[in-house]
Amino acid sequence: MSKTKKILIAVSLLVLVFSLVSLARMLVRDYVEQQKIEELAKVWEDGSDKGEGNAVPSLLFNKANEPVMLPEFRELYGRNPDIVGWLKIDGTRIEYPVMQHPQDAEYYLNHDFDKKENKGGLPFLDEHSRINGSDILLIHGHHMKSGWMFKDLMKYKEESFYKEHATFQFSTLYEKEEYEIIAVILSQVYRKSDDVFKYYQIEKVRTPADFDAYVRNIQELALYDTGVTPRHGDKLIVLSTCEYSTENGRLAVVARKRK
Repeated sequence: MSKTKKILIAVSLLVLVFSLVSLARMLVRDYVEQQKIEELAKVWEDGSDKGEGNAVPSLLFNKANEPVMLPEFRELYGRNPDIVGWLKIDGTRIEYPVMQHPQDAEYYLNHDFDKKENKGGLPFLDEHSRINGSDILLIHGHHMKSGWMFKDLMKYKEESFYKEHATFQFSTLYEKEEYEIIAVILSQVYRKSDDVFKYYQIEKVRTPADFDAYVRNIQELALYDTGVTPRHGDKLIVLSTCEYSTENGRLAVVARKRK
């Protein structure tokens, strides 16, 4: 065997070993992240079992007329007060806490619930959204190749999946809420100079007319007709994630709170 062939074989083996090690590290990382998410879900469910059955309560108040935190959140909030809600979509792997860091808007883009650096991060509320006081709650989440975070939102590209999963649950610290989907859209992150509708610029929705225009633009982009049209006064949630069919692409699932 020539010296050149030996070198090529050695290099090929090194590349193979490096690839296997990288794959093993990725699998271990994904497994660890999965375990952490499942642990958080168990804490949430255990807290729910301490509540009053499966009924969806209206906002509860104590004797001092202060809102009472739902039992599901008490242990989680004690661990990390940045938690602002819990999102669950049946038929998907989406069952996560929703976070909002008070100083760094994108902190949970790459940090886990225990504030350790983590590539997958957690779903987090946009800096222009506030749980109490915003008509539109914009929630960002990664589209992870492993299937975690918001990758399963891609299922909503198919109208058949939407028809079987037209609602989802989002709970704030003090109230369980259900949302019905009004539209699923494909868009992208545009340049500031581009004169187009940008669904993520929720800070520009200030008046009833702005709200109605926002809804019209969303419905024009919709992949299919859901038959649901919100009106000013409704509360919206926008679930946003990367979509790779176009450069800087985004997919967003838009829903309104059921009354």
